[in-house]
Amino acid sequence: MADTVIRALDASDAPLFDTLPDPLGARAAHARNTHRPEWKRVALRDGVVVARGAWWGGADDETPVNINWFDVAEGEEEAGAELLRTAPFQVELEINLPAGWRDDPVALAAWETRLRAARAAGYEVLVERYMYRWTADHGLPGRPGRLTFAAEPDDAVFFDTLRRVHSATVDAHALRAIAEGGLDQAAREELEFFRWCPSPREWWQVAYTPDGDLAGLHIPAHNPSGPCVGFIGVVPEQRGRGYAYDLLAECTHFLVERGATFVAGATDRGNVAMAAAFAKAGYPVVRERVNLVPVAGA
Repeated sequence: MADTVIRALDASDAPLFDTLPDPLGARAAHARNTHRPEWKRVALRDGVVVARGAWWGGADDETPVNINWFDVAEGEEEAGAELLRTAPFQVELEINLPAGWRDDPVALAAWETRLRAARAAGYEVLVERYMYRWTADHGLPGRPGRLTFAAEPDDAVFFDTLRRVHSATVDAHALRAIAEGGLDQAAREELEFFRWCPSPREWWQVAYTPDGDLAGLHIPAHNPSGPCVGFIGVVPEQRGRGYAYDLLAECTHFLVERGATFVAGATDRGNVAMAAAFAKAGYPVVRERVNLVPVAGA
């Protein structure tokens, strides 16, 4: 078997990236994303692309945020692993999958090939997530009117609220941050993401009960791909009342009132309460995603 050649691309040979089959529909999933040619890498054997990866970040990012497109030809797991292993950026890997992919033999086989390659490169699964997309044909979710919402100029209020939300969380990314640096790190990472989004700081809102008690917060946002639910969080003492739906409904209305024709959202597969809120608010699952992270020292 010929040796594998790993190489980065540039504007002149970027079309090489498109020569590998796309069984998971990644191209359609990334229709609103821009991938820089210089952040694309391919593995070639006898001049044929057998694995590819696209690292992605915002327009102002100097280094990639993640790898959100990774494909490996059947039987080329080692080439895929080498592509990841030799990359200059060791960041989170996202494998996007069709909704219901476990019931599709083609998608399931493609996932298993990519998983074997990623594991061989030192990655492990962090979490599986549902990806949602609300559009006008689903109708605006009703506003229950149980909470009042307000902008809050003090970042310290959001930081404290995020610490409270994450003090009892099932969110895998938050739990990882807590394990690394406690609640402060988890709250700080959320705030950094909110600031990274190219949407106004003035959009961030806190929510209160009729008695004036803090219920939680919601962050209507735009990421580089468009309008999205940036964050929904209910403080622990207010859970069990269905407030996640109230926050999500308000977030959706807020974005639509500012011109959004669709709203993207996501939650961990294990976050049953949030998944139920998305379903109630008319958000269908349009894709699924598995997030993998590099293992330290692998």
